[in-house]
Amino acid sequence: MGSLDGKVVIVTGSAKGMGAAEARDAANQGAQVIVTDILDELGEEIATEINATYRTLDVTSEKNWEILVSSVVEEYGRIDGVVNNAGIYSSQGIFNSSVESFQRIIEVNQLGTYLGMAAIAPIMANQKSGSIVNISSVAGMRGQVNIAYMASKWAIRGMTKSVAKTLASSGVRCNSVHPGAVNTDILFSLEEETLNHLISSVPMGRSGEPSEVAKVVTFLLSDAASYISGAEIVVDGGMIA
Repeated sequence: MGSLDGKVVIVTGSAKGMGAAEARDAANQGAQVIVTDILDELGEEIATEINATYRTLDVTSEKNWEILVSSVVEEYGRIDGVVNNAGIYSSQGIFNSSVESFQRIIEVNQLGTYLGMAAIAPIMANQKSGSIVNISSVAGMRGQVNIAYMASKWAIRGMTKSVAKTLASSGVRCNSVHPGAVNTDILFSLEEETLNHLISSVPMGRSGEPSEVAKVVTFLLSDAASYISGAEIVVDGGMIA
């Protein structure tokens, strides 16, 4: 018996990294997972590995979301969980980022999460059940130099609380997860000096694994978290304690 037996769960940006780990853990716990991404080849590979369904999804496209949600409901009859994981990162200073780069990060990280919640909310409200998990970051818990990324992750934190309050009476929960230094492409893209400084700031003395974040996400998707909504769960080895 798995904690997500019988549940239908969509995970965005799940062709690799943390999203793939979240999809994998949900499937291991019995969920019917819909892997979504714009990286079709990698997404298909993950879906095949975990016996899931793959769908192409550009999270910034309202039309793409409409098509996805419609197809999932048509095939499975319901949607029990969505993990808004898709996101991009760019290391930018406070005043030296281009407008285009700033807008792109906001579009993918913030707007993409909003569109996902907006597309899923009517389905879950009608079911009188459902769990939305939004992947933010420790950057959404404090001030940082990379201003566009930080702004997008603070926005996710705020939107999560707003949606949690709005949908609570419908039996729908919404929470945010805030990973710290986790072994993904974002971490590996940092310069060695920056990476070493970041890891040295973690009290546990190491970076996290995507699977460690995934287990928290699975918990929030499950009925074991039935009285948790509007929460921000930090998974960072004590970095911002």
